[in-house]
Amino acid sequence: MSILPNCPKCNSEYTYEDGRLLVCPECAHEWSLESGTEDIEANKNIKDANGNVLNDGDSVTVIKDLKVKGTSLVIKMGTKVKNIRLIDGDHDIDCKIDGFGAMKLKSEFVKKI
Repeated sequence: MSILPNCPKCNSEYTYEDGRLLVCPECAHEWSLESGTEDIEANKNIKDANGNVLNDGDSVTVIKDLKVKGTSLVIKMGTKVKNIRLIDGDHDIDCKIDGFGAMKLKSEFVKKI
């Protein structure tokens, strides 16, 4: 049995082979054996509304009133969000907002503090 590398994204040890790709069942990240453990953070280049590069753990401010889908709640402009986490996808910021809970935001609606 061959020893497979841990997931480069979440460091899970439960990776498996699917054809020529390696797959992580925990975060659904797929990569090829040839690419190895490429630096995921180097590929992320997520910028805020002003063009500043965002990093995990940054604090941001919401620059526009945002309706929360499925509710009548609104995240007001100027709301501060601490300790963001960058993720892949359309909504590229994962965070907790006081009074709202866990949310996903688009980087185009925030600015770095």
